[in-house]
Amino acid sequence: MNAPSAPDQEQALRVELAACYRIFAMLGWTELIYNHITVRIPGPERHFLINPFGLHYTEVTASNLVRIDLEGRIVGESHWPVNPAGFTLHSAIHSGIPDAHCVMHTHTTAGCAVAGSRSGLSMDNFYSASLHGRVAYHDFEGITVHADEGPRVVRSIGTAPAVILRNHGLLSWGATIPQAFTFLWTLQRACEIQVAGAALGPTIPVSEEIQRKASVDALQFDPRFGAGRDAFAALVRLVDRIDPSYRD
Repeated sequence: MNAPSAPDQEQALRVELAACYRIFAMLGWTELIYNHITVRIPGPERHFLINPFGLHYTEVTASNLVRIDLEGRIVGESHWPVNPAGFTLHSAIHSGIPDAHCVMHTHTTAGCAVAGSRSGLSMDNFYSASLHGRVAYHDFEGITVHADEGPRVVRSIGTAPAVILRNHGLLSWGATIPQAFTFLWTLQRACEIQVAGAALGPTIPVSEEIQRKASVDALQFDPRFGAGRDAFAALVRLVDRIDPSYRD
């Protein structure tokens, strides 16, 4: 069987990425017209797909996603602009981490609350335990529009695919859209449980030994076991039942 052509690969990524934007909207992970999910297009060029600036995630489709270069400049034609300043953070990670083909960033209430917590993520629930050794922190330097922050972000991340941007929000990256989504979903769930549990008083900590075991046993991140693709596909089917217009 012949490998998919470059245009076919790009179109498949467009549909998958547009579906991801609709999934974020369905889950309530939106911030008006802001924040981004970006994915690298296969090929020798370092080109990426990003949402059109000015559209809500429910308005993103495969055809209106914008192709840009590593500097956030539009490649080809687009009826919509992009937010190059918003791509600054993504650009640094795409260029500084070889396997970061997809980068996601959110400002959810639970995520921002934990990002602003002095103690950070509490390792006291099922989801945070499965992220043992997979979480990094980056200190707040203001709105991430300055390119000189990029190398510091990459150093802070190291190899951790789940990132808490202190005083800011959450971020994840992965080799594929489903893998990056799975890391972000797990981190988001851990934050939601932490925020909800705070109202009940002291929590039961999970020992580091159990954290390590839980992290090893969390096979949903492992490419050998689909790297989240099955769960992502189930959400795509749900979006299809609600509104399949993202495929346009």
